[in-house]
Amino acid sequence: MNLKKLVTNSLFLAIGVILHQITPPLVNGMKPDFLLAMIFIIILLNDDYKSILITALAAGIFSAATTGFPGGQLPNIIDKFVTCNILYILLIPVKKILNNQIKIILISSLGTILSGWVFLLSALLLVGLPAPFSILFFSIVLPAALINTVVTSFLYNTVILAQKRITG
Repeated sequence: MNLKKLVTNSLFLAIGVILHQITPPLVNGMKPDFLLAMIFIIILLNDDYKSILITALAAGIFSAATTGFPGGQLPNIIDKFVTCNILYILLIPVKKILNNQIKIILISSLGTILSGWVFLLSALLLVGLPAPFSILFFSIVLPAALINTVVTSFLYNTVILAQKRITG
């Protein structure tokens, strides 16, 4: 991984953490996970597994540090690591076939659902949940997937546009 990729990925993660911190809750105390949106953008922009692995670990640590879920530190780390690895593997066969708009919609919707499912499952097993799994999944994770898909698509298109303007 070269220095330019490392700096770019770090900036995306930092922006994701900052946006996640300053965004007020929208529905049922839920807010869009901008860090997750930035992870999806990083996965699409990087082809090497090392970048994805470092992103997963850094994002897990940032999520753990900023979580509002009681005992959610370890589930956040597990969630980001599992989500990044599975999405990277799923994208290998379709990366060259699908256009960028379809890829970003696919990765952000499936990625958010996977992330929420892994988080809830690991939280259930490690610290317990404040409500039944199915209620949390349907009332928090699925609406978050919809919001994250829209937010990630917008942010990804903005990043691509900025890259085109920078490179000429």
